[in-house]
Amino acid sequence: MARARKRSTAARRRRPLRRRLKRLAQGQILALDDRRIPLIYKKNSLAHRIILRLDQSAGNIVVVLPRRASRAQGRRFAYTNRSWIRERLNLLPEGIPFAPGKLLPFLGEPHRIRHRPKARGVVWCADGEIHVAGRVEHLARRVEDWLKLEARREIAEVAHAKAALIGKLVKRVRIRDPKTRWASCSGSGELAFSWRLMLAPKFVLDYVVAHEVAHLREMNHGPRFWRLVAELTRDVKKARAWLADHGLELHRYGRGGQPAPSESATA
Repeated sequence: MARARKRSTAARRRRPLRRRLKRLAQGQILALDDRRIPLIYKKNSLAHRIILRLDQSAGNIVVVLPRRASRAQGRRFAYTNRSWIRERLNLLPEGIPFAPGKLLPFLGEPHRIRHRPKARGVVWCADGEIHVAGRVEHLARRVEDWLKLEARREIAEVAHAKAALIGKLVKRVRIRDPKTRWASCSGSGELAFSWRLMLAPKFVLDYVVAHEVAHLREMNHGPRFWRLVAELTRDVKKARAWLADHGLELHRYGRGGQPAPSESATA
């Protein structure tokens, strides 16, 4: 019985390697120097040529294929553009993992991650530190989960309060990790926000929430919209300037590659 369990455990350990080899054989991995770069293929009926896009948030290369292009053609195009891919990857700043001892700008203020393996609970914030209980291999996931919970609590409270000021209701608040925007507002009254706003100063988070709440009344970016935003929050220009100067840095936290507006090469 013990031998059977050992064989089963060994087989499970081999599965990730087999999957990686299978992806490599299927053209889903591009070998580049000592790195293995995932290739993500996406069909786009509007595309007229093959396009490469660097998804810097995940470290992937997105291969956009026109309707009649094949994956094999997309892979060949990626291979012939290895120099372009290498240059962009080398420009990526280093990531900041959620790990013991690392500094995290919680609501814009530096907090050090402290591992508390023998403590009870999960994650809590006290005295300028973010304490994480449990095994160290679960620490990164627990920090991110905690930031998402804090984002939901903080943002929902602010959004509902601001919506009440203009006589509107927020149908639902969603917390996500978008790559190209900080928040969005649907026509049905649902608001979505990036949990990474919890890493920005409070005045920035307040502005982004006010921006989306204002869309509940004005689904545009005209003069009336901006007047309404100014009524709902202070420091609009300061917050917009902070996001322009520092927003991309927020994507460094918790991952190996960091985002910027997606760059692309075309065939």
